[in-house]
Amino acid sequence: MKLLFGPPATVFLLSALIILSCLASVPYLRLRYSHIPYYRYRSYFWRIPKCDIFQGEWVPDDAAPHYTNETCSHIQEHQNCMKYGRPDLEFLRWRWQPSRCELPRFDADRFLRLVRNKTLAFVGDSLARNHMQSLICLLSKVASPKDMSATWRTRDRIQYYEGYNFTIKIFWSPFLVRTEESADNAGVFKLYVDEPDGSWFSGVAEFDYMILSGANWFTRQSMFYERGQLVGGSYVALNITSNLTLRYSHRMAFRTALRAINDHGNVKAKVIVRTLSPMSHFEGGPWDKGGDCRRTRPYRSNETTMSGLDFDFYMAQVEEFREAEKVAAATGVDMVLMDPTGAMLLRPDGHPSSYGHWPGEKRALYNDCIHWCLPGPVDAWNDMLFQIMSESD
Repeated sequence: MKLLFGPPATVFLLSALIILSCLASVPYLRLRYSHIPYYRYRSYFWRIPKCDIFQGEWVPDDAAPHYTNETCSHIQEHQNCMKYGRPDLEFLRWRWQPSRCELPRFDADRFLRLVRNKTLAFVGDSLARNHMQSLICLLSKVASPKDMSATWRTRDRIQYYEGYNFTIKIFWSPFLVRTEESADNAGVFKLYVDEPDGSWFSGVAEFDYMILSGANWFTRQSMFYERGQLVGGSYVALNITSNLTLRYSHRMAFRTALRAINDHGNVKAKVIVRTLSPMSHFEGGPWDKGGDCRRTRPYRSNETTMSGLDFDFYMAQVEEFREAEKVAAATGVDMVLMDPTGAMLLRPDGHPSSYGHWPGEKRALYNDCIHWCLPGPVDAWNDMLFQIMSESD
């Protein structure tokens, strides 16, 4: 009672605390700030009184990379920027610095101790593979895996660390849902947006960690099916009337995948939903008309913005995660958000550009402003990943 009806200063302080407490519980979903580089939701870590590791800047760093193309044999050719003669190495001299705390550098020995006797699954497209290969290269300081894949021809791979009984699996599932390439029209995909892709979903009960991601492939020619019926399409002629676009197929794919995980009933994994890697770093034209990414330093957070399809896809991914997170909390599924989108928006300097192949070599993506050089900024994803995985272990 003395607090409620005490001196004016005390009453003011108590009132301010009550108001701040109420504001903290108000959903952030409808707020937008013009001074930040992209539409920002509160990340998973905002609610933990430690730090939001996804808000920050890239700062100069003189530490040597954990690995090079000479010390790691798992760098895919078109991300091997050093091999193909990238002349500048400034893109390696930055580290991600959260605004209010430190993000420890990746520790291969500690990571392998953490994942002993466990299975980590990557589900997604070539950027999921880019992420996985970064992880394997970071771990190469301590141990190298044995390839246990059924065949060299498959895009699904299994890497096994015998001394730790640790398995990494990568599932090629760029749409996350069941997909068929049209028999009549190569390059056109049938997306069954209400059915999860069985390639990864059939084994979900055996995973201890699972990283789900996707974005780029939804820009391809595709037709959308629900309950087996054609309901729309993107960049294809349809014999039905539909106003559904690739934004719909992308959102529904994430919704279907996350709902399927929550409804499974036997998921022990920490499910990590990784938001997209920007698709908009091409300058001077689109990817197929001479666009390139030749910057040699990161942006500051006030020097660029997210817009267009990147913006819409990012919004959809976080919204679908938020809805799924509510159900996961009730059903006992450990589901968290990994949100490196803002950090990577600031790194147009970290792509292979033309240094993923020899000059004059014919490539479908001649200037690559989608994937990331190895080593490079993508290694920060594994700093973030290790932080997330350590939170509950």
